[in-house]
Amino acid sequence: MITITLPDGSERSVPVGTPVSVFAQDALPGGVVRKALAAYVDDTLVDLSFPLNANARLRILTPDGPDALYVYRHSTAHLLAAAVTQLFPEAQCGIGPPIDDGFFYDFVVNRPFLPEDLEKIEKRMKELAAQDLPYERQMWARDEAIEFFKKRGEPLKVQLIQEKTEGQSHVSCYTIKDRETFVDFCVGPHVPSTAKLKAFKVLHASSAYWKGDAKGTPMQRIYGTAFFKDDDLKQYLTRIEESKKRDHRRIGKDLGLFMFHTWAPGAAFWLGKGTTLYNTLANYMREVLFPAGYSEVKTPLIFNKSLWETSGHWQHYRENMFLVESKDDSERADSPRAAGTERGEGAPASDGVGSLRAKPSEPTNAVKAMNCPGHMLVFGSETRSYRDLPLRLHEQTPLHRNEASGVLAGLTRVRQFSQDDAHCFVMESQIGEEVERLLQLVKRVYGDFGLSYDVKLSTRPAEYLGEKATWDHAEAELTRALQVTGVPFRVDEGDGAFYGPKIDFDVTDAIGRKWQCATIQLDYQMPQRFDLKYIGPDNAEHRPVVIHRAIFGSFERFIAMLIEHYAGAFPLWLAPVQIAILPLADRHVEWAEAVRSRLAEAGFRVQVDGRVEKIGYKIREAQLQKVPYMLVMGDREAADQTVAVRSRTGGDLGARPLDDFLAVVRDEVLRRQ
Repeated sequence: MITITLPDGSERSVPVGTPVSVFAQDALPGGVVRKALAAYVDDTLVDLSFPLNANARLRILTPDGPDALYVYRHSTAHLLAAAVTQLFPEAQCGIGPPIDDGFFYDFVVNRPFLPEDLEKIEKRMKELAAQDLPYERQMWARDEAIEFFKKRGEPLKVQLIQEKTEGQSHVSCYTIKDRETFVDFCVGPHVPSTAKLKAFKVLHASSAYWKGDAKGTPMQRIYGTAFFKDDDLKQYLTRIEESKKRDHRRIGKDLGLFMFHTWAPGAAFWLGKGTTLYNTLANYMREVLFPAGYSEVKTPLIFNKSLWETSGHWQHYRENMFLVESKDDSERADSPRAAGTERGEGAPASDGVGSLRAKPSEPTNAVKAMNCPGHMLVFGSETRSYRDLPLRLHEQTPLHRNEASGVLAGLTRVRQFSQDDAHCFVMESQIGEEVERLLQLVKRVYGDFGLSYDVKLSTRPAEYLGEKATWDHAEAELTRALQVTGVPFRVDEGDGAFYGPKIDFDVTDAIGRKWQCATIQLDYQMPQRFDLKYIGPDNAEHRPVVIHRAIFGSFERFIAMLIEHYAGAFPLWLAPVQIAILPLADRHVEWAEAVRSRLAEAGFRVQVDGRVEKIGYKIREAQLQKVPYMLVMGDREAADQTVAVRSRTGGDLGARPLDDFLAVVRDEVLRRQ
């Protein structure tokens, strides 16, 4: 007999090997048993068929549990794959994980899936769900599993088993009903039956590659979502439809903000209005940061690999960087010395500072993908005193990352971007106070945009650099700063970066979607790698701590979020065109231009629509361009030196003196309504 301890501390004795489901039926209330999806045995998530073989703590996972949707959606992904393999017997299965808003499954098929295919797949899924078919975990001999999937013509499953189970004698596979209905190599866990799966939807299909590698096998990826309640599914589908209307790619094109071209993949062309928006955000951030003690710097765009070797990026991030061949590289490659005629084949080449040089034909420079290594050089360029700290460096120069073409997506995933990047160099005793300042800074910035956000503190991961005591101190300082500022937060144990704990901010947009934007990250490793020092009050050398921080994140992604959050209708202070002046006829253009000059001198972005068009057409065009204010100019306005005001949301506001209108819009901009 073994002893099972329940969450309330009570204990039950059961025979060795008792399945969780059998134990639950005997020991737990019927309501819990009916809702059960899976279970935690000593904090390990398992399915309900799991045998209890030793003394353990047991918790049942029900739909309101933290991992419930993960299990539910994972099982729905298997249900999708079962439907696909029944309707398309030639399909090969790839992987099918749950994701934030649902799940996907990848297939190798003879042709892309069509909309009518997806309808048939969803219908078959519902049929299978209604049959109340069991999910069963089976442990197969590894060789048997490999041979089974080979015979089924599933080479990708064979590859996964070989890669993920090396050294194991048995592997985990799941069936739905039996091997003929559906079987997959998977560690689970899964719900006990297809009858648990009720509210799901097949969304769309897209192209993909095996393991995300463009050189890999081309695949078709089917996306879906699943919820426990029909109402939640309906709300999600409504949100999807709303998000399509708010798609920044469509709105950006309609408003003339940006464009893309196949000759510059992943790099936005910022058009006139878009550049105005970009610069407005950049200058706003400067206005916020300069009074807070930041210095803006500009570091080179291209660095020798020695910098990236020192920072560690050459070893760990090089494949995501654009490498650059310099003239020196070419000359070395063409020289007899590079060919080995003067030094002997294979002898290492010195770059003059003691490090080994790459092969002659290998580029030795890279376009910067992040600003932090350059800021380390700025800090180390002169002797620093403790009186200089905190030293806050801010930079907005372009960065480049060699993202795979398949993952590029509008402004949210690009190859060229800029960040509102900053690095704060502090003494260890200053960490808490500096983080408090940063939390207040984030609160102020997001408040100006009317954005709400959630905060997450990520702590020491299983693999980390540095001393445990240092991590404990850093985590305590971050926790204290969050508590002092009164910011609600949750803790993600073990989710910190390998070099230090961090605070992340998830912004919620107008339709409830989460966007990861701001981050505050402590880093003890980069100052050590660059041997940074400052002279302390004891006249001895000390190592600073660096705080990486961004609030917008990348300008590109933040603008994408703002476009979708506001649906293109930016508040007055942000709008690329703040005021459109609409003269009724040519004789009113003179007064229109005088008003434009007055408003422009006051710092407003103004356009005059002098086209020979009906005023209704001009108003409609300005509305479509989401201009906050329109000033209509006719005979009365020209004679009285007034402006007839229309707002984007309030319609006709009547005529008023220009000075009165100026006072209103100045106040609106000042308060960033």
